[in-house]
Amino acid sequence: MGMSLTPSRGLFLYINTLRTAMDDEIVTDNEAAILRVLANALGVNPSDTAVCLSVVRGEEKNPFTDNEVDYSGHHIGDVATYQGALIAALDDEVISEDEWEMLNHLRELIGLQEDQHALIEEAIRSMEDIDENGSRRLERLERFNTVCPYR
Repeated sequence: MGMSLTPSRGLFLYINTLRTAMDDEIVTDNEAAILRVLANALGVNPSDTAVCLSVVRGEEKNPFTDNEVDYSGHHIGDVATYQGALIAALDDEVISEDEWEMLNHLRELIGLQEDQHALIEEAIRSMEDIDENGSRRLERLERFNTVCPYR
């Protein structure tokens, strides 16, 4: 078979989020944009992302099948990763159900706490003034919280 992936937590989160994106068999441009941000934030090489897709499609062996390590739960850097993904989602014009689905799934995987989510929102709010995307991002954030309340 092709390249083998080295199990890491970043890879674990990426593959699991990718699986959510692939639930409907289609990865939209918007989903792809978030996945790129995620891959970058999680340290997944662009060359590995294609292999990850094969894993999700069942064409390659899942590197986590026989892996004893539990990668779920909260780790350092998770908040930054999620914040990056959330901003990527807020910055492309329309946020689709699929994107919310992915973000929600990521949020659950990393066990993001309510107070951490509040801090991220605070950070996004504070960027409103210094960034021309800021106010639009904020509108979308409000909508996100209506569609996807923190629970």
